[in-house]
Amino acid sequence: MPSFFDSWLPFFYLYGIGGLFFVLGLVIIRRSGAIDMKKRKHRFWFRVLIGGFIYFALIHALGIIAALYW
Repeated sequence: MPSFFDSWLPFFYLYGIGGLFFVLGLVIIRRSGAIDMKKRKHRFWFRVLIGGFIYFALIHALGIIAALYW
């Protein structure tokens, strides 16, 4: 069985460090005025961005779990 460093550490690095850059990008988008949270479509796409990040992190985690334990 692979160790933590072979399986989960890259996952935490990818979504941890990558997540910081993702959140930084979202903060820049909001502060620059590129998105207006009063508009319905802007709120929708903002949620799509966040949901997409969570979705891919979950799919990736489930793939790691499936590879390690099945």
